Amino acid sequence: MAVKKHWRVVGYDSTTQIFEKVVPLGSLSQKQMAEALRVLAARAGLTFEEILDCHFKKNAKGYRPLLEVQIETRAKFSMTCGENPYFIATVVET
Repeated sequence: MAVKKHWRVVGYDSTTQIFEKVVPLGSLSQKQMAEALRVLAARAGLTFEEILDCHFKKNAKGYRPLLEVQIETRAKFSMTCGENPYFIATVVET
């Protein structure tokens, strides 16, 4: 049987899981998933002001890195966005 790959997206507020969805890997590119994580993190816990500040140039006064996506490629490929709440997208095989 062929192995299928999926994105597993999980959201947490502290240690409490607040969201989970598994979607086929081909449904979203890596770039699209990064943007989806940013939107989820912003929607789940940021104010309008914080969201706007995250879109300043990185060297501008007032910039906040709250929506930067961190990529991990060690054991499994994953991306994380947000501080609290935060969202993690991991490539899984089913």
